[in-house]
Amino acid sequence: MSGSTPSPSEIARLQVSLRRLLGSPGLTVNPPPRAGMSVELAVNGEVIGTIHRDDDEGEVSYAINMVLLEEDLPAEK
Repeated sequence: MSGSTPSPSEIARLQVSLRRLLGSPGLTVNPPPRAGMSVELAVNGEVIGTIHRDDDEGEVSYAINMVLLEEDLPAEK
């Protein structure tokens, strides 16, 4: 099992697929800001998580790690 950074083509395809799947045209998949960092997932310019690529014996998959801060949740009723 090994992880690697998605190629620019994969990043574009991930963005199209995730926008369609999640119904969010404001979603963007951004290349790593620096070498060795993860691909970023953002909504309307705000980074909400990272996307990791895994290649296990030729089977490629992508895992999303999304972070939601409690302070960003709506107030309790």
